[in-house]
Amino acid sequence: MYWTIHLEGGPRRVNHAAAAVEDLIYSFGGYNTGENYNEKRPIDVHVLNTGNLRWTRLPIPSYAEYQQDDKCIPFLRYGHTAVAYGNKIFVWGGRNEESACNQIFVFDTVTLTWSKPRATGMVPVARDGHTACIINHRMYVFGGFEEDIDRFSNDVYFLDIAEMKWHYVMTSGEVAKFRDFHSASAIGSYMYVFGGRGDLNGPYGSHNEEYCSDIIYFDVESNRWHKPVTTGDIPKGRRSHSSFIVNGMLYIFGGYNGLTEEHFNDLHCFNPRTCEWKQIQPHGKPPVRRRRQSCIPINNKVYIFGGTSPWLEVLGEVHSNDSEVVQFVPGQNPFDLDANQDNINHNENMEEENDNDVNLVGDHIFHVGPNPILHHDHDEQNQNDNGNPDDMESDDEFSLEDSAKLMDLNDLHVLDLLPSLYTLCLKTVFEHTIDPSGLPEIIRKELHYFTTPNTITP
Repeated sequence: MYWTIHLEGGPRRVNHAAAAVEDLIYSFGGYNTGENYNEKRPIDVHVLNTGNLRWTRLPIPSYAEYQQDDKCIPFLRYGHTAVAYGNKIFVWGGRNEESACNQIFVFDTVTLTWSKPRATGMVPVARDGHTACIINHRMYVFGGFEEDIDRFSNDVYFLDIAEMKWHYVMTSGEVAKFRDFHSASAIGSYMYVFGGRGDLNGPYGSHNEEYCSDIIYFDVESNRWHKPVTTGDIPKGRRSHSSFIVNGMLYIFGGYNGLTEEHFNDLHCFNPRTCEWKQIQPHGKPPVRRRRQSCIPINNKVYIFGGTSPWLEVLGEVHSNDSEVVQFVPGQNPFDLDANQDNINHNENMEEENDNDVNLVGDHIFHVGPNPILHHDHDEQNQNDNGNPDDMESDDEFSLEDSAKLMDLNDLHVLDLLPSLYTLCLKTVFEHTIDPSGLPEIIRKELHYFTTPNTITP
């Protein structure tokens, strides 16, 4: 298991939602410090081609088009969910700074169009910080923070996709705790839930947070909750982490514990057959500690992008990344062997020659205006009147000693669970700055994708 790729220049998003259809990853909305989240404007969609690791942003309708279309396009939001079902992706929930949403939106990955089907039944109240997953042609929704009544949820609903009808589920067993910003993943007819933020006093927040490290699962056939006895390297309780399933195993990455004020970049694997946890130590350099990222598995690779980290860690990452890297000279054909004899450059040369590219040093530190893109944790519970746990506390003061500040991220990491010998050879070439000019064109093309930062094209 290897961390194989780290590229900058993708969409800078926090608390976004993403889903994969075939070899493309679709990322919807999310938070970006400095943008206006008070008005309802159409959501943005970014697409990652996992074959060449290039991001593209789909055209965003104008505000006039958004209004004329009877708002069948969801407004820009964060804290929502996105799940793939066939060629379509179902987006539900989330909020901006003004309100939350409980309407279902469907994105067609073939026509690249939105629709807002009419859903009947017992529609869940608007919320964010919930989870959603597909089991037996149904979209199951669990937990979250219900905006209208300012409370954590432990309810289970499902949307029958064929009938477009919502159902409230009467559950039994050891009922799950009220929580938000947990993770939920489907294995067979079970929905596995881990972590999240709750309150010692139940559904209504009293600022006595708790972070549970138990794993529970919901059997959709019996509508019953189960809490297995687990062993091994049990992860610390956390929220805003990611979970994903590969080969029937459940993985947990990253997250944050508000009691210890600790961010994570650890990777844990849960075996549902033995109920044993194991901490995994992949080869290579892991991502910086973070939360609110997306982790999308495709076959035996996991694509991790975005999120937010303590800015001092990102600053340390920048200054520690001063080694040589393999980079094709801009303006030259990367497939032309004669034109690419000099394609091993220092990072400072990369910055000088790639003004139009988004690179680690330039993007994070110098090219974002007067200050880096920093913000306080906007998912902490505040002492304001509305009690909303997701309002951002803004602070225009910039202090190098304020280690509590966070930085929005725009990077992409790839975790290869079963790397091929070919992949390992490519990794060796760019890690050891081996001159690739004598390699076949197809290999040089792969190296180009492995090492060139993204520049998002509309």
